[in-house]
Amino acid sequence: MASTGFSFLLLLLFTVLLCSFTEARDAFACDPKNGATRNFPFCRVSLPIHERAGDLVGRLTLPEKIRLLVNNAIAVPRLGIKGYEWWSEALHGVSNVGPGTKFGGSFPGATSFPQVITTAASFNASLWEEIGRVVSDEARAMYNGGMAGLTYWSPNVNIFRDPRWGRGQETPGEDPAVAAKYAAAYVRGLQGNAGDRLKVAACCKHYTAYDLDHWNGIDRLHFNARVSKQDLEDTYNVPFKACVVEGNVASVMCSYNQVNGKPTCADPSLLRDTIRGDWKLNGYIVSDCDSVGVFYNDQHYTATPEDAAAIAIKSGLDLDCGPFLAIYTDGAIRLGKLTEADVNGALINTISVQMRLGMFDGEPSAHPYGNLGPKDVCTPAHQQLALEAAQQGIVLLQNRGPALPLSTSRHRTVAVIGPNSDATNTMIGNYAGVACGYTSPLKGIGRYAKTIHQAGCSGVACKEDGQFGAAAAAAKQADATVLVMGLDQSIEAEFRDRVHILLPGRQQELVSQVAMASRGPTVLVLMSGGPIDVSFAKNDPRISAIVWVGYPGQAGGAALADVLFGRTNPGGKLPVTWYPQSYLPKAPMTNMAMRPHPTRGYPGRTYRFYTGPVVFPFGHGLSYSTFSHSFAQQPPAAAGIQAVKNSTTEASGGAVRLNLANCDTQPPLSLHVDVKNTGKMGGSHTVLLFSASPPGPWSPNRRLIAFEKIHVAAAAQERVRFDVHVCKHLAVVDHFGIRRIPVGEHHFYVGDLKHSVSLQLQVDWEDIKSK
Repeated sequence: MASTGFSFLLLLLFTVLLCSFTEARDAFACDPKNGATRNFPFCRVSLPIHERAGDLVGRLTLPEKIRLLVNNAIAVPRLGIKGYEWWSEALHGVSNVGPGTKFGGSFPGATSFPQVITTAASFNASLWEEIGRVVSDEARAMYNGGMAGLTYWSPNVNIFRDPRWGRGQETPGEDPAVAAKYAAAYVRGLQGNAGDRLKVAACCKHYTAYDLDHWNGIDRLHFNARVSKQDLEDTYNVPFKACVVEGNVASVMCSYNQVNGKPTCADPSLLRDTIRGDWKLNGYIVSDCDSVGVFYNDQHYTATPEDAAAIAIKSGLDLDCGPFLAIYTDGAIRLGKLTEADVNGALINTISVQMRLGMFDGEPSAHPYGNLGPKDVCTPAHQQLALEAAQQGIVLLQNRGPALPLSTSRHRTVAVIGPNSDATNTMIGNYAGVACGYTSPLKGIGRYAKTIHQAGCSGVACKEDGQFGAAAAAAKQADATVLVMGLDQSIEAEFRDRVHILLPGRQQELVSQVAMASRGPTVLVLMSGGPIDVSFAKNDPRISAIVWVGYPGQAGGAALADVLFGRTNPGGKLPVTWYPQSYLPKAPMTNMAMRPHPTRGYPGRTYRFYTGPVVFPFGHGLSYSTFSHSFAQQPPAAAGIQAVKNSTTEASGGAVRLNLANCDTQPPLSLHVDVKNTGKMGGSHTVLLFSASPPGPWSPNRRLIAFEKIHVAAAAQERVRFDVHVCKHLAVVDHFGIRRIPVGEHHFYVGDLKHSVSLQLQVDWEDIKSK
């Protein structure tokens, strides 16, 4: 009887929770119980989306239309439409940075994955997509519970061009190929694979050439990025194109800055002609918050606010994050600077996305993902994925001896020292939400050994040395010492670029003093988004190993401990170049040029163009195992590129214009690489395929064209196949921003392997005669 009564109470409690959950999950529109609206054509799911969106827009008054042009869209009760907040964020987990999402009640938190720069270090595209899938599960669950929207302004796919940039942590790194692959994979994970229907709507930002927040008195609101056509095409725009063309993203966000004298949110060439025209965006274009107001009030780009509203919408902007369009669009129409038809076009783009999300399909519980709720947030599986993502993103930079992995039998006592040694919130970086829980480095190491803890500094600023003595004393007592140093959001963040790339304050002194005192191996762990010049530690024989963990997310401390003690074999690779401090004076943040200018002393940027000294190079990362590469079969030594027009007269510098090449019939060059684990521990390994083009006005350096993450057991061998598509992988960009395929000798590099292919032009003379 007691058992039956208890079951009844559980059932009653479940019913109450279900009712309250369902009540919070109001339909956005087209409630089947509302007889006044349910028969409107825009509510008929059988009709094409464009017809439904057009019907709805046609029923709106002009004042209603104008109030739907902004992120906090108004309700239209007479049509059964509730208000909607467009601004939500999901950079590496559902975030409460935007007003569209809040935590509390049945949703106290969400899974907080590593910051993007850390996840990028895994070089694992399937992981990136899986994280997106989990994040969108939790986002949908919170939407169903009335705690979130369905439009997420993530990911950030800007190129991490300068090591000082405070927001570089949000990006996939410095390489366009990596950023492009990350962008498409994460977007696919977020948006789902149900064709035109959307699980959530992703948004790739900040378009374009945005990578300066506040440096040397110059801020993003006033910065005019002077960018060559060549750099725009082969660097800055690459990930955004991948978002739209390969990821089919539902939105793109234009940035605060100007590009070559024009605000990006007021440039029809960038928005209307490129994003929607050339790339065929199926979705909406949104401004960064207050960007329209910024180019009027701060940049003084237009004479009147009505001019600003008009030029933004006419250029292709559909939604304003901010109030500007709600205030000035009516005046722009009355003055003849804008038409109601222009507004209609913008609204059809935004409302179509809402319809693809099912927001006009009635009660959400009756539709896909409608069953997701609190039980689907912070699940054990999701938290396990957060741990695995952190493990895969950790990079072993140096390992003398080797000192790592530590041994639970020989290193029974570990001194855990440093301002980030017991970090929790620091581990999730910026644009984060409320984590399910945290495992700090101290707590994680404590699962393997007895710990002696000393912070050493009061915060990462580390302005005083009063705690240095206690830290050194702890190191003297322990079998091993782990120093967890680095940065946090007080050093690098949005609107906060770094002045230097050294360890802040007196951190270097603390590291050196502790290393001198330590009676066991000393491991330096760096927590940061951007690179740090730790040349002193790299050259100090008393520092046994150096590990970079980025901002490793809620499970960061557990992942770090697993790597330090050998439960996990590190396999991460740096997604950015780690420059020396001496690089900075030669490369002002305001210089957007990727390529070097030797006569002016400008060194260029990223591994693709910079050839000077580095602390650690792009793609660097060690393992507890060693791996060898060999070609499984001899790759071809020659290949031809067919041209469908008279390319003999249209080639420039030995390079054929891409649009003149017959790419549809061009077979790929297949490279079969055997990877053998020659060590004693199984582990993951990233195979990086680089290419170097024949000499020309592009770049003398190697560039990454493909990569693959594999797991290889100890003493085992795995095969990786790369299909190199001539038009996709071997094309370069000339000074005019035109893509070309260089003829001549192309070189491919995998590890220590090198293979050359002679690419020759094959003109289809019969095709020419027929023309």
